[in-house]
Order: sequence, then C-alpha cells, then structure tokens
Amino acid sequence: MVNVTKCFGDLKAVDDMNIKITNGVYGLLGVNGAGKTTLMRMICTLLTPTSGQILCDGRDIHKMEGEYRNLLGYLPQEFGYYPDFSVKDYLLYIAGLKGIRPVVAKKRVHELLGQVGLSKAANKKMKKLSGGMKRRVGIAQAILNNPKILILDEPTAGLDPTERVRFRNLISELSEERIVILSTHIVSDVEYIANEIWLMKDGRLVQQGSLNDILDSMPEQVWMLVTSQAEASKLMKQYKVSNMKTDRDGVELRIIAAQQPAACAKVVQPNLEDVFLYYFGEKGGEME
Repeated sequence: MVNVTKCFGDLKAVDDMNIKITNGVYGLLGVNGAGKTTLMRMICTLLTPTSGQILCDGRDIHKMEGEYRNLLGYLPQEFGYYPDFSVKDYLLYIAGLKGIRPVVAKKRVHELLGQVGLSKAANKKMKKLSGGMKRRVGIAQAILNNPKILILDEPTAGLDPTERVRFRNLISELSEERIVILSTHIVSDVEYIANEIWLMKDGRLVQQGSLNDILDSMPEQVWMLVTSQAEASKLMKQYKVSNMKTDRDGVELRIIAAQQPAACAKVVQPNLEDVFLYYFGEKGGEME
C-alpha cells in the first residue's frame, strides 16, 4: 500500500497510508469512524483510492481484477443472505458464486460447518439463526475459497465469549499460510492472536508493531490504587481511568498518568486496553 488516500468530499477517511503486509494476523484497532472499514473496502477493491496504489506482488489490485479477487475472502460488518436458505444451501450457493466445483464445495462446506461449530444447524434456515450464529456463517463464507488474503470487518460482533475463543483459535490456524486482517474496536479480539497491531485514528496509523512494541509505545505509566468513592470521583475527572471496580474495601482504579496520581498508587504493567484508552480515550473532565 503506497501513499493511499481516500476522500469523501472534504473528509479524508484514509490519509496517506503506507503499509507492507506479509503472511500473518494483523489486528486493526480504532474507534468507530477511524477509517477502518474504508481501508478494508479499498483492500477488497470495493472502493478505489482517491490517490495512491494498493499492490499485490508489485501489481495494482484494480488492474488484476478477477485474478486478485480469487485470492480474497471478505466478511463485511453486514453481509447479505437469503433468509429462507438453510445454512448449508446458503454456503453451497456462495461456493457456486466463487466458482468452486460442486463436489469440492460439498466437502468444503461440511468441513467448515464443523470448524465454526454449526454442524447441527446445517439444515436450519438463515432467518432462524441467532446473531452470533449468522456471524459464524459469515466467517465460513469468507473462507470457503481458502483465500490467501482474508479480510474480516468486526467479525466477532454478536459472538458470546465461547464463540470468541473458537473464532480466535480458528484464525490462528488459518494464519500460517495467508494474510489475515482483522478490524475491530474490541481489544481482546486481537490481543492474543495478532502478529502485528495497527492503531488507527482519523484515517492514519498512530502506532503499529507487535503487542510488546505497542505496549512500549505508551509514554505514560499505568497506576493502580484503592481509594474512597469521593476521592475516586475526583481522580476520574483528572485522569484517564481504564478500569474501576468497587468492593467492600473501596474503589479500585486503574489510571493512566505521567506522574503518580496519589500517594497510595503503584505502577503496574500496561495492557492493550490501557494503550487503546491512552490513544483514543478521554479524561472524565473532557467527556463532561
């Protein structure tokens, strides 16, 4: 990706992006409106950059046309389906659209239904599925053609904790021989599986690197303390608070600050949620 910019009128949704991508899992983190979906839609050729180029092995993806799309698997935030199709029939239909031979498609659909935990729901109509089950069908259709480039936009929306674990394990298995780009605003989705994390804000990458690189990038420290409710309210107006827990001993706060926020505060190791809040969050006073 070379100097890629995408504008919608006066808005720069993606601003002069330069990234080199090889096999592995890339976790794209940012708040809603950061430009994540626009970036992924450009990678999928659904949008054309205003300026710059997206290259695959040195070739412009828009000039490659079908040859490039055969390498892609894509799960958008909202994917279309026929409500009266069964899960199995829907996946077989998508396989046909992707040019997969019927004999191969039947075997592939059977395997994928097991991988995403939907074997027992194979004959259930799509309109009868829960939100989480529909999301799993979406993940299955994205990997039907065994893509070399897998683009997943908010893939775990609606999944319960068990389904999230299954999803993370599946992505880890898939990532050995392909590029996986996972866009989300849910930190835990990428913390354990991403080889590289991208933090995106206002159309730009503000940080990128391994988990350790990202954790080390935060110039401020993380502090933990237990205090009274009244004092906690004051501190929350002054500092970025990444976590608050109330128990019988008082209020436990996790604070991001350059200096010790209170005499009883102790330095603790940062996690990705702390970093996310540092780059994208606000102080209590700013939110007011």
